[in-house]
Amino acid sequence: MDYEVMMNGNVRIGMFAPEFEATSTYGPISLNDYKGKWLVFFSHPGDFTPVCTTEMIAFAKANTYFREKNCCLLGLSVDSNASHLAWMYDIYCRTGIKLPFPIIADRNGAIARKYGMISNDISNTETVRNVYIIDPKGVVRTILVYPMNIGRCIPEILRIIEALQAADCNHSSTPANWCPNEPVIVPIPQTFDALLERNQEIEKNRNGFNWYLSFKEPQECCNRELDTNASKQLNENNKN
Repeated sequence: MDYEVMMNGNVRIGMFAPEFEATSTYGPISLNDYKGKWLVFFSHPGDFTPVCTTEMIAFAKANTYFREKNCCLLGLSVDSNASHLAWMYDIYCRTGIKLPFPIIADRNGAIARKYGMISNDISNTETVRNVYIIDPKGVVRTILVYPMNIGRCIPEILRIIEALQAADCNHSSTPANWCPNEPVIVPIPQTFDALLERNQEIEKNRNGFNWYLSFKEPQECCNRELDTNASKQLNENNKN
């Protein structure tokens, strides 16, 4: 374990996510349980709170779409497991929605502090709205941090998953505002001959701006992508 992570919770993009074992609403759980899958590991400030309740419902509605991308959801707060269960049951009774993903009970804040989920300038006990996107190898690929009073945009988190997967399987990058099935950015040429060849290709195919910015159609990834109608339905679900 990285000493800096142990003391400061300084989790960074590109490092292996810190291991943990914990109690959750679906029984004992560990990070190792998610090896081979993408994981969205997120924290929330507290049970029975308004913004968090809307987020849990939104994540539950989107769970099918995440699963289609070989991605699991995992929540955490410093509330007890009994509190999590009571909150889940209250949501179920009032909406008919069953939260299909575990919520970790991190009573002593050990996991939260390891991941840097507690901002001492905001609260010494409550977790802020952190999101860690972890790939199948256990590497942290994305970190998002939201303030306590702003709810997360679930379709954007899903879009990031899709962008990471498309970039990985196409050995490419994605441009601003990229959406699934749109062109991806081709890697920059590394030699002058390749630069000239790239410019000839752009002139012929009209697929770029210049040698350092050109595009190609993405290949189909190993994970099934959402079609346009499914993506639209996800956005509609989160509006309701």
